[in-house]
Parts: sequence; structure tokens; C-alpha cells
Amino acid sequence: MQIILITGISGSGKSIALNALEDAGYFCVDNLPPVLLPSLVATRLEENSDKLAVAVDSRSAGSLDDLPRSIQSLKDTGHEVHVLFLTADTHSLITRFSETRRSHPLSHRHHKNVSPDENRTLIEAIREERELMADIQMIGRVIDTSNSSANELRNRVKELVEIDQSPLTLHFESFGFKFGVPLDADILFDVRCLPNPYYDVKLRPLTGKDEAVREFMQAQPEVAELFGDICRFIEKWLPSFRKDNRSYLTVALGCTGGQHRSVYLVEKLAEHFRETEQVVTRHRELKS
Repeated sequence: MQIILITGISGSGKSIALNALEDAGYFCVDNLPPVLLPSLVATRLEENSDKLAVAVDSRSAGSLDDLPRSIQSLKDTGHEVHVLFLTADTHSLITRFSETRRSHPLSHRHHKNVSPDENRTLIEAIREERELMADIQMIGRVIDTSNSSANELRNRVKELVEIDQSPLTLHFESFGFKFGVPLDADILFDVRCLPNPYYDVKLRPLTGKDEAVREFMQAQPEVAELFGDICRFIEKWLPSFRKDNRSYLTVALGCTGGQHRSVYLVEKLAEHFRETEQVVTRHRELKS
């Protein structure tokens, strides 16, 4: 059976991701206590189901410690299990809770440092949840939703489950430093040292996908040198990530605005590695 576990930080889009998987043909269960996961899998097998998606969050804090063992047990019995861990920066989470006017799931949970008659602040609840979920994050494919709309997240989740999950997938992502560093990056390269097409008024409205910008970048010796260095680094260390049983390796490249230099290099790296690897690309700041 193919099993997708959706987990992560409250407000980061777990419900949206679960709905996307339901649209993709998965049988979905929200807020399942981890202790019930083996029983649910057994029941779905009896009903000849081959796709299951389950959302697990901090409301099941008492049994979260058992989740890694349950996942490994399912893998040992032949099931294909993947964990998607959704997160977002604290500012984005606060904004989302404010917009929906919902309280954080841990706001009313008793804690030794909080009186039973006193609620946590939102920031305190988010901080505690990050601590509770830290071990689970280490075994999951981290997805940073800080700058993603609901539709973008749905598309990302569908893309991740549609590709072949068996080999390691290289995920190249461009971003702009002025909008924050992506939280889901495994390896990050700063390419702001390269000549910037932004200062050419003809190139400014274009992106790294446009031919005029590509020609500009290809004419700069530093670009070819940095590209070669990045390729050699990834090629050298990719076998080590494979030995670590990784399903994904996210390589993020950032320039100032995430429009020209990082986009160009992500496209060029994807073109290079597609000859031998499974590759996914994302340009965080390009909304079209």
C-alpha cells in the first residue's frame, strides 16, 4: 500500500494538502492518533485499498513518540510510506491564525509552566509545537509553505506524489533573499555574487527563463565557474545522501529578488541533472 503521512506545524496547510491527496484518489483520515495507524492500514488492506493518506498533528502529542516506530514497521512489512512535514515561518503562521480567527490547537493544552486557567500566547503555542514535532520533522520531506498560496500548495503536493518515489529526487528551488530563506532547503547556495541582470533596464522585467537573460548570464565567466562548482559539489555528495535513505534532496539557490540569477541557475542545473537523476524544480518568487 502507498501511505502518505501529512504532519507538521498547525497553520502550515495540512488540511489543504490532505484535500489535494483526496482529489488524487487517496483515502484520507484527519487527526489520527499514531497508535491507531497500524489498525487503519490493516482495515484498508481488507477493503483492497492501495492508497492511504493520514494527517497526524500535535494534538496527539501523547503518542507521537511511537510514530517513527510505526512508520518503520509499516516499511518493514512492504508498505511504501512517505512523510510530508509542512511548516512555515512564525510570522506567516501568526498572520494565518489572525485571518481565520481560530485559536492554536495547543493554546488551551495544560502545561507545567502555565496555570490551568491561563491560555498560552500564540507565539508560545507555536514554539511549543515546534519542539514537540522536531523529531518527526527529521524523518519527513519538509515543505515550507510560508510564501505559498493554497492553490500552489495543492499543486506541489500533487506533483510530489505523482513522480516516481523510489529513487532520490533532486528538488531545485530558486528564491529571493529579501523575501526570506526557504525552511525546506537541505543545501543552500547564495548566488548574489554574480552579475545582476536587474541593472539592465531591458532585462529588469524579464526572468531567468527568458532568452535575453540566459544570453546575459552565459556571457559571464563567473556564472559558468559557479555552476561548475555547484554541479561538482552535488555530484560528490549525492551518493552520501542516497546512503542516508533520502527520498528528496532540496537544493535552494538564492539571489536578491529570486527573479533572474537564481532562476537561471536552477533551470540550468535541472537540465544538467535530468540526464541521470529524477528532478523537480520550483521558482518561489515567480507566481506565473
